Amino acid sequence: MKNKQVIIDSLPEGKLVESNYKLVDSEIPEVGSDEVLVKTISFAITAGTRAGLQGSASYAGAPTTGIVMNCTGIGEIIQSTNEDYNIGRNVLTQTGWQEYSVQKTQSLTLLREGVDPSLYLGPLGINGLTAYFGLLEIGQPQSGETVMISAAAGSVGHMVGQIAKIQGCKVVGVCGSDGKCKKLIEDLGFDAAVNYKDANFRQNLKEATPDGVDVYFDNTGGMILGSALFRLNSGGRIACCGVVSQYDTSTPEPGPKGIPGLLVNKSIRMQGFLVFDFAEQYENATDDLLTWIDSGQLKVLTDELEGIENAPRGFVDLLAGGNIGTRIVNI
Repeated sequence: MKNKQVIIDSLPEGKLVESNYKLVDSEIPEVGSDEVLVKTISFAITAGTRAGLQGSASYAGAPTTGIVMNCTGIGEIIQSTNEDYNIGRNVLTQTGWQEYSVQKTQSLTLLREGVDPSLYLGPLGINGLTAYFGLLEIGQPQSGETVMISAAAGSVGHMVGQIAKIQGCKVVGVCGSDGKCKKLIEDLGFDAAVNYKDANFRQNLKEATPDGVDVYFDNTGGMILGSALFRLNSGGRIACCGVVSQYDTSTPEPGPKGIPGLLVNKSIRMQGFLVFDFAEQYENATDDLLTWIDSGQLKVLTDELEGIENAPRGFVDLLAGGNIGTRIVNI
């Protein structure tokens, strides 16, 4: 039996292409002390991992070829040397784009019994926790305020908007197609959604935010961040989650105008964060997220591909805006 893996064959020059990856078969690794062998069930493809391929994510280390592409996945323990992690239990861990992986037990999150495992790749995993802490801890929205979100139909953004609605806020999403805008409003309860590719984007955004913006959740950077800055009210907050506009290019846009002038003049707070900063609060957040899912207040959007060989194509398409919600690859 072999371990099917997708490795980084070459680093992208400009936009990512499928040929930057290679599908290989290798030996299944041996399990050592306090380790388990995990058989991958599914994994998530997220835009943030593109930053690791260009060296702009310090937490990801230097970009390297010849290694398995990194990602978060769920899997089943099929061998174990630790009695607290029994064979048959499902776990969340950094599986990578591969069928089998050996994991240290400290890197595992045991999935709760009776909970759909796939939820741990969306609302109960990195995406949902990022939305939760980025909005509530960094953005600190108050009932009645206006929350604006970029990449609002993406894996994090679509949950940020719903959590903001739960907090009693007016929610305005920005995304890249009229179809996505319609889905945000009709299916997820956003108050308004604006297509940034529309020639009248700035005017449309102004009309969608007549009372200005109090919290901006930034997934993109670039010109959308620039537009948000001019709509922010005094005392506004910006939660900087990602810069997807700058990941898949060798010539990223310059930073927007108005920094630091607008920040000073309007007493705006702009703060970046990593979800790992809040690791000690994950359990409480998971309780809240499950409550909202069970009550129907938080809808889960997933976009699924079958087969590990389709991961490179799915990643390239995601970076071009082809997904709605969390993109998952099922093994």
